[in-house]
Amino acid sequence: MVQGGLADVGRCESAAALLALMTEGRISAEEVARAFLARVEEVEGEVRAWAAIEPDLVLRQARACDEYRRCGGEPGPLHGLPVGVKDIIDTADLPTELGTPLHAGRRPSHDAVVVTRLRQAGAVIMGKTVTTEMATYAPGPTRNPHDPSRTPGGSSSGSAAAVAAGMVPLALGTQTNGSVIRPAAFCGVVGFKPSYGLLPRSGVLRQSPALDQLGVFAASLEDAALLVDVLAGCDDGDPATRPQAPMRLHRGWARPLPMAPRFALVRTAYWEHADADTRDAFGELQALLGDAVEEVRLPPLLDDAWAWHRSIMEADIARHYRHEYERGGDVLSAGLRRQIERGREVRAVDYADAIDRIAAVVAGLDELRERFDAILTPAAPGTAPAGCDSTGDPGFCTLWTLAGMPAVNLPLMHGADGLPLGLQVVGYRGGDARLLAGARWLEQRICAAEDRP
Repeated sequence: MVQGGLADVGRCESAAALLALMTEGRISAEEVARAFLARVEEVEGEVRAWAAIEPDLVLRQARACDEYRRCGGEPGPLHGLPVGVKDIIDTADLPTELGTPLHAGRRPSHDAVVVTRLRQAGAVIMGKTVTTEMATYAPGPTRNPHDPSRTPGGSSSGSAAAVAAGMVPLALGTQTNGSVIRPAAFCGVVGFKPSYGLLPRSGVLRQSPALDQLGVFAASLEDAALLVDVLAGCDDGDPATRPQAPMRLHRGWARPLPMAPRFALVRTAYWEHADADTRDAFGELQALLGDAVEEVRLPPLLDDAWAWHRSIMEADIARHYRHEYERGGDVLSAGLRRQIERGREVRAVDYADAIDRIAAVVAGLDELRERFDAILTPAAPGTAPAGCDSTGDPGFCTLWTLAGMPAVNLPLMHGADGLPLGLQVVGYRGGDARLLAGARWLEQRICAAEDRP
């Protein structure tokens, strides 16, 4: 092993670069693990992104990766890379406590399917990242790495903050409303929520089967594609998935586009909630992109999507969190109790109608597919709000989550306060590769403009 391996880790800005260094033999998986553990030691006291992390377990996994390579084993696509796992995703060797004292000490007997796929790919499970209470709205202890007096977003608070703070290169999250894209925006990292049904959910806390989706956090689009490729695929335990050819997003994300993409700038019915910073930033973006972007008004039918989403989500929360409510309702936050109680009042006919509306929403948005490669819209109303007693407003993600459309946050803009301001790029269901290609083109275009004198 060459001298200075730990310094090499520190200079890396991406998981892909770390993989290259390990493949070249310039650093070992153990050195990578030690470097990230040192970073955890340095900043975790302030950021508080981890619900469970065991350094000895991390190092044992890393040494096993090195030994496998020394013995001539074929390294997997994530061989030796540390990955954080949101604490609603089951792990057999670490507790999964769901962000509530009601499940303190809970030890699953099996890994979630996505965790099994991480291990098969050679990843090192770094630890469990903080989730809000049962992946809803009551915050956990995590703070925003850019300003600890502000929220990191939620519910995948710890995953976003851990990647943003350099404590882990990759992390898993989930989204039922805005729980990947919003914290990615507030923490200034790439957040990618693939199409509904692309990532399997067996072994993941069930909140709303019609809406629950997994996503990833990374420093770059390339890294996000690398991780999703490992996780994606059919799971017999998840009826939302289906057999299909691998997407191979990592192979195709950097492929040159045959022509420049076109984007629909969509403000949605939620635009009135956008801060002045967001309005100004999207005006500048529109001017920068010129003919590559066109403002589009969505059909009035979609204005009710937020109400449909709420009916589905809260009725499902009432159903799936019934045991917690009845056994320990006094331990739950007042906000979650209110969600459950509202969900119990949703009529069966209204729930069924809202479920049926999903297909109409998808069809209405799919009409843009022939004219535009992707949709541009805010990821959140503005930068991370001050205070840590909430996780911010998820409303700019709601429509796209309801439709199960893939979405990515690009950390390319900043507010007047200097904090990250999210740019959400949305694709069409099943069009994840097209989305990432368009997002890469957009990233290059914006960065090139910033580099001009």
